[in-house]
Amino acid sequence: MGLKDIKLGKSIDEIQEGDSLTVTEIIEDKDILLYLGLTNDGNPLYIQHDYSQTTRFHKPIVPTVLLVGILTSNVSKHLPGPGSHIVDVSLNVIEPIYHNSTITFNFEVERVDERREQVTISVVGTNMDNERVLDAELIVETPRKLIFDEEENVIMNERTEVEEAIDSGADSISMTADDSE
Repeated sequence: MGLKDIKLGKSIDEIQEGDSLTVTEIIEDKDILLYLGLTNDGNPLYIQHDYSQTTRFHKPIVPTVLLVGILTSNVSKHLPGPGSHIVDVSLNVIEPIYHNSTITFNFEVERVDERREQVTISVVGTNMDNERVLDAELIVETPRKLIFDEEENVIMNERTEVEEAIDSGADSISMTADDSE
C-alpha cells in the first residue's frame, strides 16, 4: 500500500461548523477487561462488584480514560477522520456509566480555526433513557492532504515561518525582502 492509497479525513477546507456525527457504542465487560489488561489498571471501582457496592456507584463503572478512547477513536475514524490529531480533550462525566451501557455520542463541529488548521468538536453522550451522561470538547488538528509531484513523490506540506511563529506565540515576524516573494 503506497501513500497514494491512504485515505485521509477532512482537511480544514472540507469541514464546516455544524458538521456532525452520531455514534452508538455498547461498552461491554470485554472492552473494560481489555482496557484493564492493557493498562494494568487494578482500580476495584472498575471491576470489583463487592467493592463497588460500598461506593456511591453501587456497581462497577466504566473507566473515564476508556470513554476518552471511544471519543478519540471516532474522531480518528470519522470526524475529521484519518490523519487528524487531537491536541486537547476536556471531559465531564455527569452521571456514572456502568458496564454494558449503550451510549449515543453526538459529535458536532463548533468552531473552525483555519489559521491553526484546527476544529473544536463538542460531544454529548446520552444513555438509553436519553439522559445526558457526559459532555466533552476536543480540539483537533485536521489532516493535511498529501500533494504529489509528477513522479508520485510526496511534496511535503511544510509549515511556513509565519505559521510556526503564530503557533509559538511570537509577537512579531521578521521577514527579508526575499521572504515576501
